[in-house]
Amino acid sequence: MIAFLRTWKRCPAGLSGIGFGAMLAVLVCAPAAAEKLTFGDIAGAVVQVHSEIKEGARTARSLGLERAGNGVVIDKDGLILTIGYLIMESKSVSVVTQAGRKVPARFVAYDHPTGFGLIRADSSLGIRPIALGESASVVAGTPLLALSAAGQQPFTPVRAVSRRTFAGYWEYLLDSAIFTMPVHGQYGGAALVDLQGNLVGIGSLFINDALEPGQPAPGNMFVPIDLLKPILDRLIHSGRSGQPARPWLGVYTAEAEGRIIVNRVATGGPGETAGMKPGDIIVGIGGRRVANMADLFRKVWSTGKAGVDVSLDVLPMNAGNLDIKKVVIHSRDRRQWLRLDEK
Repeated sequence: MIAFLRTWKRCPAGLSGIGFGAMLAVLVCAPAAAEKLTFGDIAGAVVQVHSEIKEGARTARSLGLERAGNGVVIDKDGLILTIGYLIMESKSVSVVTQAGRKVPARFVAYDHPTGFGLIRADSSLGIRPIALGESASVVAGTPLLALSAAGQQPFTPVRAVSRRTFAGYWEYLLDSAIFTMPVHGQYGGAALVDLQGNLVGIGSLFINDALEPGQPAPGNMFVPIDLLKPILDRLIHSGRSGQPARPWLGVYTAEAEGRIIVNRVATGGPGETAGMKPGDIIVGIGGRRVANMADLFRKVWSTGKAGVDVSLDVLPMNAGNLDIKKVVIHSRDRRQWLRLDEK
């Protein structure tokens, strides 16, 4: 990878005649201005992120005790933006630059509503940061580039194929996630950049239905960078966004045949305490019908802040009749359930 970056510090002859090169031409062959980043600078700002997770971490079972992915240097003092699941509940974090230099880093912040995570290198990386772009300008058809720090294919020319709601079973919701194709394999914490070299998204997931829900079309989901801007300063200085914590139920759901079914409950979480079980079907909240997972989350969050009692209308698992049961869950702040601050 580093040899490639050195080669592409300058514009190669005949670039415009190559399909892949044509897409990168704006990045690589931009006018040589003092503040202009080359493609090598942009790719070099994407680093490997490695974390070791605390024993007993809440997310160890689902995400493992060792995690690896990518991060993007976004300021001159080594602040690195990544996807939060790589670093949440970590006991140690390190980064590896494109030149192969390994540098210890420290946890700065994790924000559950957006999914972003922040770390900071303990010593100077000597890397020019990527500027934050405008993800609002990304629409279906926009050409982009997905960049990782390792793997057989560290960069992939992609297009945004849709902007739509994404609901994750872990009580996570994005109103306008960025979906791209073709698939970029090393997606976790990957940089999504526009043709001006600005960061417009952070890689989160592999998705089977990037074009539209339920239609097979493998791609990736990226978290829009515009979600970071209003909360970045607070995350840096306090580790939190400053927004009131949403009520968290600890109930992991899936949609199947128009129903919202409980797959599992978080160990020691509010749902488990209230008696929710895998196989239960959630049909409403406080007498209001829920149409899908996104609607479920929005209705739960509309009840108030973390700590509020949330009344679910539930068809219990293996119910012998169709009687709906009311289950009251005393919600919590998910951050307090995660072992983020424990040593």
